Amino acid sequence: MKKDMICVTCPRGCNITVEYEGTNVISVTGNTCPRGEKYARTEIVNPERNIHSTVKLIGGKNPVVPCKTSSPIPKGKIFDVMKEIDKVTVKAPVKIGDVFIKDVCGTGVDIVCTNNDSGK
Repeated sequence: MKKDMICVTCPRGCNITVEYEGTNVISVTGNTCPRGEKYARTEIVNPERNIHSTVKLIGGKNPVVPCKTSSPIPKGKIFDVMKEIDKVTVKAPVKIGDVFIKDVCGTGVDIVCTNNDSGK
């Protein structure tokens, strides 16, 4: 089988073609750097995504504070992870890097704060 995709690892946006059978990648063409090949192989074998969201914040300058996954998670876990994020409420003060959820959904990935809020 063949799959055409656009690499998103850098601003170049290379048009990549992956030839594969099941999860066995036979060839990757069109990439101009090694990151493109790695991205294409991951997309076929085990696609991953980063999540950026917000959690509710009590006593903060804002009603929510931004957060993200500390590293990519399996694409198939996105909705489960979002359900867990939606359950979280934290109290100010919070700072960048605070862990809101450790090992979310058994992925080994944490949900971390991406902004400071010292409170009202």
